[in-house]
This record gives sequence, structure tokens and C-alpha cells, in this order.
Amino acid sequence: MRPPTPPSIIRVIDLETTGSAPPAHAVCEVGWQDVALGKEGRWELYGEGGARYVNPGRPLPPITQAIHHIREEDVADAPWWIDVARPVLDPYPRRLALAAHRADFEMQFCTPALTHGAEWICTWKCALRLWPDSPSFSNQVLRYWRKPAGLEHERGLPAHRAFPDSYVTAHHLRDMLNEASVEQLLAWSREPGLLPRVRYGPDRGKGWAEISDDSLAGFLTDRDADVRFTAETELARRRGGGHVGRQSAQDLLL
Repeated sequence: MRPPTPPSIIRVIDLETTGSAPPAHAVCEVGWQDVALGKEGRWELYGEGGARYVNPGRPLPPITQAIHHIREEDVADAPWWIDVARPVLDPYPRRLALAAHRADFEMQFCTPALTHGAEWICTWKCALRLWPDSPSFSNQVLRYWRKPAGLEHERGLPAHRAFPDSYVTAHHLRDMLNEASVEQLLAWSREPGLLPRVRYGPDRGKGWAEISDDSLAGFLTDRDADVRFTAETELARRRGGGHVGRQSAQDLLL
């Protein structure tokens, strides 16, 4: 009798790095946790996940060591990113997509050549759409605000390490997939973030529908792509098309 075929997965990725701007900076740890569609038609965490140190090929600045507490002696004998990345990022053909919280960061290091051209779900962008009432949208604030079912507290610690962070993100992704389709999450992830509230200025904290036309106009040329996109979307809504914030259940079914 043949063993059961492993399910298709979405692999959540988290990176710890020497900084935020490759190629000047490089990966020093990668973590992952898979999410799969279960027999009951609900998405669930799948497998144990894991993490691997990576030799970044350059010094680890004290500022970044203070965030993730990975030392140079921890990674001195680790393999290079080119040797680690493909097996972790490309469990082909079972992988439907990759995911990360603020995936734009991971995508800088996880290039299409290493991911076999995978699409990405950004759980930060999707959280803005699905859970706009959250007080903040960081991985850890969502963790403590939402209290995802089944999340083992100690397994999700310490924060700012690759496996614990991917494990926490996977719980958010699981719940997102049980609210919206894969196609919808991918579509949201291709666009800039749609911000539920104004981030700064006299209208800070207000919903975009609450601010005046003059105030809105000032955000249309903002340097931040997420702010511009949100302002443009709100302007379209006021002109009779588009919307800001959580979509209806019907809209979620792409």
C-alpha cells in the first residue's frame, strides 16, 4: 500500500540578517513553518518546521546581534546562503507559495532564482485587510491581540529568531487562509499595504473615511507607497468606486 501523498503547502519563511540592504547585508539564519489544507477543508500547521544558521560572509554588527542575539561564533562554520536557500525555499512541487510577515524584506534576500519564481503572501498586508481593528500589525502584537488557537507560547520564543517568528506567522497565515482564499491573499500581497488608519499628522489615528478632502489630498503625494495607495483608494471610494478597509465576505471569494 502506497504511503499517503504529502499535501501541498504554503511555507512561511523568516530571516535574520546582518542588516536590511543586500548585497551589503546578508542572511545569518533562516526559519520555516509549513501550513497545509487539512482533511476537514481547514488550513492547519503542518510538520515541525525548522531553522538553519547561515554564514553571512561578513561581520555581524553589534546592533543586529542585539536584536537576534546570533553571534559570529554561532555562524562561523555554517553553510553559505546559496547552499541553504534552495532546499528551504523550494520544496517543489508541493509548495503553492511562500509567505512572510512584511514579505518585501524577505524577498530582497530570497530572489526568484532561489525560490523557483514562487509567489509570496505578505501576512502584514493581509492583516491590514482582514483585521483592521488591531492596535498594531507587527507579528508579535497580532500574536497577543488575537491569541491564535493552538499557538504554544514557549515554542514561539524568543522573538526575533527565525523559527519562533515563522511559527507565530504561520498561525496568522492559517487563520487568514480560513477567512480568505489563497488567490485573494496573493492579490492583496501584490499591492501596497492598505492602511486602516492615518499614521501621522493632525489626523493621526483616524480612519481614512473620517478625514477632510484637503487632508486626504496631502497624502496623495506622500513618499510612502502604502500611504499613497491608501489615499488613492479612499479618493476612488469618495468618487464612487473602490473601498478602504475590510472587504465583504462576497469580495473575499475570488
